[in-house]
Amino acid sequence: MRIKKVGVVGAGTMGSGIAALLASAGVPVVLLDIPGKDDPLEFVKRGLERAKKARPAAFMRKDRAALITIGNTRDDLELLGDVDWVIEAIIEKLEPKQELYARLEEVLPEHAIVSSNTSGIPMKALLEGRSDRFKKRFLGTHFFNPPRYLHLLEIIPTPHTDPAVLEAIENFGDRILGKGLVRAKDVPGFIANRLGVYGMLRAVALMEKHDLTIDEVDALTGPLIGRPKSAVFRTADLTGLDVLKMVAEELAHTTGEDFSLPDWVLKVIEGGCLGDKTKCGFYKKEGKEIYTLDWKTLEYRPRQKPKIPGVDEAKQLSLPKRIAAVLDLPGKYGAFLRDLFAVSSQYTLAKTPEIAYDVVSVDRALKWGFGWRMGPFEQMDAVGLDKTAELIEAAGLEKPELLAKAEGSFYKKEGASRQMLALEGGYVPVPELPGVIEIQTLKDAGKVVKESKDAGLYDLGDGVLLLEFRTKMGALGEGIFKMLDYGMKYIEQNDLAGLVIGREDERAFSAGANLALILMLAQEGEWDELEMAVKLFQKSTMRLREAPFPVVVAPFGLTLGGGAEMTLHADRVQAAAESYIGLVEVGVGLIPAGGGTKELLFRFTEDLAPYTGAMGAEADPFAAVKRAFEVIAMAKTSTSALEAFEIGYLQKGDRISMNKDRLIADAKQRVLDLAPDYVSPVRGKITALGKEALGNLKYAVWSFREAGQITDHEVRIASELAYVLSGGDGPRREVSEWDILDLEREAFLKLLGTRKTQERIAHTLKTGKTLRN
Repeated sequence: MRIKKVGVVGAGTMGSGIAALLASAGVPVVLLDIPGKDDPLEFVKRGLERAKKARPAAFMRKDRAALITIGNTRDDLELLGDVDWVIEAIIEKLEPKQELYARLEEVLPEHAIVSSNTSGIPMKALLEGRSDRFKKRFLGTHFFNPPRYLHLLEIIPTPHTDPAVLEAIENFGDRILGKGLVRAKDVPGFIANRLGVYGMLRAVALMEKHDLTIDEVDALTGPLIGRPKSAVFRTADLTGLDVLKMVAEELAHTTGEDFSLPDWVLKVIEGGCLGDKTKCGFYKKEGKEIYTLDWKTLEYRPRQKPKIPGVDEAKQLSLPKRIAAVLDLPGKYGAFLRDLFAVSSQYTLAKTPEIAYDVVSVDRALKWGFGWRMGPFEQMDAVGLDKTAELIEAAGLEKPELLAKAEGSFYKKEGASRQMLALEGGYVPVPELPGVIEIQTLKDAGKVVKESKDAGLYDLGDGVLLLEFRTKMGALGEGIFKMLDYGMKYIEQNDLAGLVIGREDERAFSAGANLALILMLAQEGEWDELEMAVKLFQKSTMRLREAPFPVVVAPFGLTLGGGAEMTLHADRVQAAAESYIGLVEVGVGLIPAGGGTKELLFRFTEDLAPYTGAMGAEADPFAAVKRAFEVIAMAKTSTSALEAFEIGYLQKGDRISMNKDRLIADAKQRVLDLAPDYVSPVRGKITALGKEALGNLKYAVWSFREAGQITDHEVRIASELAYVLSGGDGPRREVSEWDILDLEREAFLKLLGTRKTQERIAHTLKTGKTLRN
């Protein structure tokens, strides 16, 4: 079954966000909401506008909003007459949902699938009174907010769901929407909310027990234990305290368990402080200052960065070791984390057989839905099951049966395969994610060709190698370039198909070159070494372009500076949808010198070639120079792979993987597609415009300075960039790529030799922010 058009009923935060995701994926959407009093489209317009203005952005590119057709549920239900799937995302009450389904049965085509985005109402209750035909084409599809960014999609089939319907939705969710799919049982809260919300509420209660502050709890429950920076209370502000209250009350009602919020939280909600949407909640921002709620007095105080003994030392450890180590933090801090670990683990162990089909589904749900780096069963393995049992007993809790079934750990290695504890006991293989290549699996299977601390080279099979960056944030340096050189020679010597460049990381493909090393060498006056290093980088990126076999780069997340330059030089790019690509060197007082400046100049000039001489007209060659200047001087960075096409970092022939999990596998397939008849591309010369372009660009720079929009040093940076893009200050001349690369390198070193650029680099390394000096 092919899903070509989707309807979303309910244009609230979730419904409009789901519609924006669908449209971003290129799918036409019909978005409906209840009619307003004066304007029948009041609520749906408001929802769509909310999605357009959302921060972070709900749409991957603004123009994709045009794929959404709006209407209201009173007058426009027939707009759903040709959709293949309807997602219901209306108010979390049973009766309105049931009434909507009765009306949908009358207007939907026979093949249309219907699903509910409910976060807690059982599917069996929603289906009461529906026909057998409707029941066969119904299931739960629980997205997480914001739908664009959170990877999890919980799929809740019913006993009536047609297997073909389930397969169609899972394929679409995986490949088109890029979601990580977890099948959940039809129970209140499903998996992620049931466990995640319980853990959040226990953290609030334990804060009171151990007399901690909100700042202290968020410091203890964020990246320190492998969870998002938003931790507990910042997450609640982002979600909305009213939403948290509603979910907690619904879970308490449907499960009969304790999901209660303390009285002081209820008072905050009653006072109208609901989190970010009301500009106050557990935190409040006034101007640039952030204040934290004192839960005892309900007054706001300046946010504090807690100094917790032992935390700095723990941060130096790998995450599995850190999760175990923080349980021994001194005093109330360790006591809080031990209690939180004990109650969360005990609840997870007790409820997993009720809510999930296996332990890996629980781990994936919490990682993909709540942003945890390790799932609860992985965490228990890291702490040790004996220690876990000891902490559960110390907290006065009953030892769950699932813990007793485990033989030393929940996950085990059996040769190259990974095993997990089955819920009924014994061990079974961890189900593989179809179409996914994981680097750890390659390691386990002995597919390492060569490795170092900076990089790894792997055999992906079918004659394709993978080069992996292992440095922090994918920082580029000599170790990576040496591995690249080895890999390219290895492919040639063994007549292999080609190379993929990619890695696995939460944040970054590559945030660029090793700035700390560059600054140190500059301060020590090692200019010969620096020039050699820049030339090595340039030669490496050019080798990607000139290799006698296809090279596919697979960027994702932060792909900045040198990372963007490597991407620009690939034969093809297979980019994750969430790819933030940018040549951002001007922010640290430099210009791109790994071929980025050259590549945009050549690329944009070549883009004009088809228009030169067409119908007697001639394209203005300065347009290409100006475009490259604007992209680099403004450090334009894409907010998605879709936007990278618009800027020019991606081009015709490049593709997007909506599901980042599939990125390496998709990139491998691109190599195999190109390999059979691959011929290295040959690039000719272009005409550099010389003083003609340089004069135009310098005038623009002068205008910005006169208007007070840039500093004197930024004039210097822009002038060096203009000189390179103009090919110097002489007359027009034919230039090769290496002519511009030589100018790039010279300008880079000149700027690096200035005090103000060195100050910029030092400031960025210290604060992560740009210094406008």
